[in-house]
Amino acid sequence: MRTILAEPISAEAFAPFGELLVPPAAPGRDYFDASLSNARPGARPSVSLAVAEPVAVPLDAVVMERHQFSSQSFVPVDADGYLAIVAPHAADGGPDVERGRAFLVPGGQGITFRADVWHHPMACLNRPSTFAIVMWLDGSSADTELVSLATPFRVALAD
Repeated sequence: MRTILAEPISAEAFAPFGELLVPPAAPGRDYFDASLSNARPGARPSVSLAVAEPVAVPLDAVVMERHQFSSQSFVPVDADGYLAIVAPHAADGGPDVERGRAFLVPGGQGITFRADVWHHPMACLNRPSTFAIVMWLDGSSADTELVSLATPFRVALAD
């Protein structure tokens, strides 16, 4: 099984997959509208809260998901660090796990996955964590595509 090491997240490294939601350094408000997208006129905005249980690391990634028509943002409400595990598209349209990457995200850092980006379900570290999730839904099976990986891979943390 191929093992990839989680790298610290940076805006440049994560750019092919999405955008970082960085809180303002001083009192005020920053907007992240440019990274939000919805390609279905009938889909409605959705804001949800989710609590994710921590995962054991190393983590064997056996599934990936995508939201073909909607971006998906994760905004930590009460979170420790977490992993953003992503993969570009393979020739067949599924996730290219050979080019998969994993990013170590600090607990106060939010992220937006671009529409149609393959990513692993939320993988929190250390303790249960709460996130606000923003995306667009129309209630159809096109909201989320989940695939089992024919070739799973392992995600580990650097020593």
